[in-house]
Amino acid sequence: MDIMISIRNLSVIRDGLEVLQNIHADIRAGEIVAVIGPNGAGKSTLLKCLLGFLIYTGTITIFGKRPTHALDQIGYVPQRFTFDKNFPLTVAEFLRLSCDSQPAIKHALKEVEMDAYHDALLGRLSGGQLQRVLIARAIANSPKLLLLDEPTTGIDLGGEKDFYEIIAHQNQQHDVTIVMVSHEVNMVYTHATHVLCLNKSVCGMGRPNETLTRDVLELLYGRDTAIRDHEHHAHA
Repeated sequence: MDIMISIRNLSVIRDGLEVLQNIHADIRAGEIVAVIGPNGAGKSTLLKCLLGFLIYTGTITIFGKRPTHALDQIGYVPQRFTFDKNFPLTVAEFLRLSCDSQPAIKHALKEVEMDAYHDALLGRLSGGQLQRVLIARAIANSPKLLLLDEPTTGIDLGGEKDFYEIIAHQNQQHDVTIVMVSHEVNMVYTHATHVLCLNKSVCGMGRPNETLTRDVLELLYGRDTAIRDHEHHAHA
């Protein structure tokens, strides 16, 4: 498979602290890559570098271009989306802010099973429904790459299952490559083809069953958590 994202010697310093340190990684077309690690590991920072939002040293190429030159082929779902819930904006009007094709908007809503909410007010949606609309916004322009920052935060378990099914559909039916930040180690085994273990630097990368060894989990989360997570997976 072709390398879609190439990261070399990536480092980020924010407020005098090194948030990311000498990151090397390749992500290939068609993969679902989960970026995992503890709080403060630099996961969201890595995603923001891929979007060209932050200043960094080193090189990132996406489709052979600098991140800012590849944005037209990237969809993004942020970790938090805040807005005035009293503002009378419908789902369709919201999507039109980033996509001017009505057929594409209708198709994106259908993909996330939200076509019945075309004229619903954005501020009246549940957390899970809003998340689906954010995914619809991210896929409306038919991106080749989807970046998701802790996308299941605040969603109940049923909604979480639906979310992963939507992501798998995008990957399998539309050849969309997925990079998603997650704090759920057990999710990785079920839903990701590859895992990038991050704790300011790369602790491991590859297929989950080969990469998530006890040693790597210890580097990420400390000894007690690593063993607990490992045993939980073993019994699952």
